[in-house]
Amino acid sequence: MSMQPEGSGEIPAETVRVARAAFPKGSLAIRVRDELGPLFTDEEFADLFPSRGRPAWSPGRLALVLVLQFVEGLTDRQAAEAVRARIDFKYALGLRLDDPGFDFSVLSEFRDRLVQADAGRRVLDGILAAVRDKGLLTSRGKARTDSTHVLSAARELSWLEMVAETLRAALNALAAAAPDWLAEVAEPDWFRHYATRAEDSRFPRTAAKREETGRRIGADGMRLLQAVTSPGAPAGLRAVPEVEVLRRMWVQHFHLVGGEVRRRDPKDRPPGGTRLVTPYDAQARGGVKRDTMWDGYKVHLTETCGGDTPDLITNVATTDATVSDFDLVPAVHAALAERRLLPDEHLVDTGYVTARHIVAARREHNVELTGPMMPGTGWQNRAGTSQTFPVGAFTIDWDRRTVTCPGGKNSTRWAREPVRDKVEIRVQFSKTDCGPCKVKDSCTRGPRRKLTLQDRDIHEVLHQRRAEQETDAWKERYKLRAGVEGAISQAVNRCGLRRSRYRGLAKTSLQHQLTGAAINLARIDAHLTSTPRARTRTSHFARLRPADQNSIDGAKQTTPN
Repeated sequence: MSMQPEGSGEIPAETVRVARAAFPKGSLAIRVRDELGPLFTDEEFADLFPSRGRPAWSPGRLALVLVLQFVEGLTDRQAAEAVRARIDFKYALGLRLDDPGFDFSVLSEFRDRLVQADAGRRVLDGILAAVRDKGLLTSRGKARTDSTHVLSAARELSWLEMVAETLRAALNALAAAAPDWLAEVAEPDWFRHYATRAEDSRFPRTAAKREETGRRIGADGMRLLQAVTSPGAPAGLRAVPEVEVLRRMWVQHFHLVGGEVRRRDPKDRPPGGTRLVTPYDAQARGGVKRDTMWDGYKVHLTETCGGDTPDLITNVATTDATVSDFDLVPAVHAALAERRLLPDEHLVDTGYVTARHIVAARREHNVELTGPMMPGTGWQNRAGTSQTFPVGAFTIDWDRRTVTCPGGKNSTRWAREPVRDKVEIRVQFSKTDCGPCKVKDSCTRGPRRKLTLQDRDIHEVLHQRRAEQETDAWKERYKLRAGVEGAISQAVNRCGLRRSRYRGLAKTSLQHQLTGAAINLARIDAHLTSTPRARTRTSHFARLRPADQNSIDGAKQTTPN
């Protein structure tokens, strides 16, 4: 299909007349169209379509349909029906009343085009640009970010189900690609074990029998891989995606010991960042965050806050489940800088904050990254008494490169050593000084005290922030961050944020960009209708909490969104 720009974007007069009569108080779609105008143009998506071919339905209108679909939680069929039958949708899209709309499959095809061109951000950016033009969004101010887990669209599988389904998926793919070859290679038992879904099988109950079944599946998969890689196999079989998943899954779970296929020890398996959790979504990973464990992805939402304008989602970032929060801070700031939406202060939780990120945000973007720092990791910090000596108890002379301990002794070694992607300063004191020291037991459990320091600017920020976050003024300022929980709750309840609708990181990322755009439209409509913001619900028992037990985390229970 080719893209051919349509019309001037004006709403037909008859559509306006009927919509005003049918919706005297308006609707979300009507109010958004009146306030922001046509949000997308066909030219914005021209590169997604060839210059020749059958004319496509307006991509600018399709983009708006996708957003409205997420606003109302519609399926593709329901969204296509709404375009065909609903007056407020026709008004928002600028269509005639007799416009027949499109087949629901067009939405899936358009999403595929957005994914292939990594163009999901254009939808969110289009809404942000329109809102900025209306003065409802400005740069600087305050913003807040938080993340939540996202379950993969593929069902969670037990170990036996996973390896059996991986082998079954590879056999099905090879049966379609080279049926005659596979008919000669396949063992007679394979049809009994792998012709139907693994969940329909009755795996043994005892551990020994289950282990034996696992070895049998491992041996069958190994024979299939050997056949695929043999000289007599048809060309191109190795490139079949399901075969590559089979190879990776077998490397992950099996190995050869004395010519026999054995299950790998858990300690001998690949790290979580490369470990497959399902054969049907090769990009999903297993994640752990405190007490939550899941297979899938993680999404980070950034929104404006603290102003008179509506709180709007300004950035959405989707990663696999193993990526830590603090790894995303530079990417989030870079994305906000590209949109010219960097805040003066960025409120985040502990998972996003390191002293290095605070320094980098100030230096590169003039952004104050605010969040509670983790306490020191040494036992001196955890002792909970003033009789111990953490790093903060030492006096550092950065110019002379010496450190003085609380007992007045100077360090004997100062060395900069590379550690992964950073450089650390290793400081060491003399055994002669530490051995007879009267307070040695409160300082070190070894023969001498050793310290690990960051660069001066990072070290000073670290200790300054740890002291600052204990003050009432800092805690009061930080309470504003708690409202981001409301954004995640709204995205979960309204758009199903925590369950991927599609398989793969790219499609899941598009889902989250559309979710951010949908939440923005809902919040703009709430602003236009002066709908008050919901307050965080607090249980009856929580209301009885004594005032002296309120903490930074407790602020989440009492702060409005």
